[in-house]
Amino acid sequence: MAFTGVAEKNIVFTDGDLIKYNLQPSQFLSGFLMELLEREDSARSVVYTFPHLTIQEFVAALAQFLTVDPGDIVKLLSEAHGTTDGRFEVFLRFVAGLSSPRTAWILEEFLGKFPHQTICRVSDWVKEEVKRRAGKTGSEAGNRRFLNTLHYLFESQNPALAQQTLGSVETLSFRGLGLTPIDCAVLSHAIRPCDTIKCLDLWSCHIQCEGLQRLGPALHKCQGLGLGDNKDLGDSGVKLVSDALRNPDCKIQALRLGSVGLTDSGAEDLVSALSTNNTVTELDLSGNKLGDSGVKLVSDALRNPHSKIHTLWLGSVDLTDSGAEDLVSALSTNTSLTDLNLMGNSLTDRCVPALRRLILNLSSLEQIWLVGNKFSADGQNQLQSLQGTRRGLSVDV
Repeated sequence: MAFTGVAEKNIVFTDGDLIKYNLQPSQFLSGFLMELLEREDSARSVVYTFPHLTIQEFVAALAQFLTVDPGDIVKLLSEAHGTTDGRFEVFLRFVAGLSSPRTAWILEEFLGKFPHQTICRVSDWVKEEVKRRAGKTGSEAGNRRFLNTLHYLFESQNPALAQQTLGSVETLSFRGLGLTPIDCAVLSHAIRPCDTIKCLDLWSCHIQCEGLQRLGPALHKCQGLGLGDNKDLGDSGVKLVSDALRNPDCKIQALRLGSVGLTDSGAEDLVSALSTNNTVTELDLSGNKLGDSGVKLVSDALRNPHSKIHTLWLGSVDLTDSGAEDLVSALSTNTSLTDLNLMGNSLTDRCVPALRRLILNLSSLEQIWLVGNKFSADGQNQLQSLQGTRRGLSVDV
């Protein structure tokens, strides 16, 4: 009855429904069913409902898990997963959770032995579904479907299964898909046992600190970490990223923190973490209100002789001439920087001599972007004239 209700979007049941399934109301009213008085014209009748839809969905999952022939359970799961309106989503998570040995161990005391064949069939279905959905990402709908299957993996609480299903996946990208803290916990569970995932792209996923906290234990494992355009993160969120950078097992090479609400205060903790980290080679801090004081902190990190940062994006960070001169001074002894983005700041002709000095003397520099600043035509010409003075050098003003 519970499963039929989920399938037909029905949460209210009559005496006729109970009779159909050989149920006696008195057996279930205390814990599973509630009586409701329904008035229709002048007549009054009693109907029944579960205390919460989640309870109905759990009972539906339990009934199917324990009574459906193991040979039919995969067909049932596939048909339920094939619906597009989400009615079976929580039901499917419960079914996946019932395949967990720990769950079975707790419930078997009350419900008897769980069918081993059903447990195996459900686990196999989860494994195949995750593999299938992992190859169909790219669109918002595809990403959402893949994330849903990762929820099944999470509910199964089986790290070995996560390794088997995600063993060939190198990039997890959920760009533009809103992620809840629970979604973030699911991603963390998927990433932690896997050593193959190299890039986690969560650009513009509306992640807040609570979500990033759930992701925290897995952040250090990814070589590429993209958290750009998550404006609710702020300094406290970046502190969690800084903690990942301090992890002795940190693998992060490309760190993208553009437009995350970082200020000069939060930059201090980030730079402190970078001073002990030798893995980061690409750093994007564009679109944050760093100002000259924040950029000065970043400049100090670049003075570190062990710094391996070769790509630095500081576009639209409220940088002025004074901060630019600090940056140039810091880079005078740097031998690793190849790409520097200073677009969209407030640089004027006053800092043109310093920038020319940087471009001419920093032999490792290959590209510098200066579009969107406040140079005069003469200032632009002085900078642009350096284009090609060194083989492969690109100056974009």
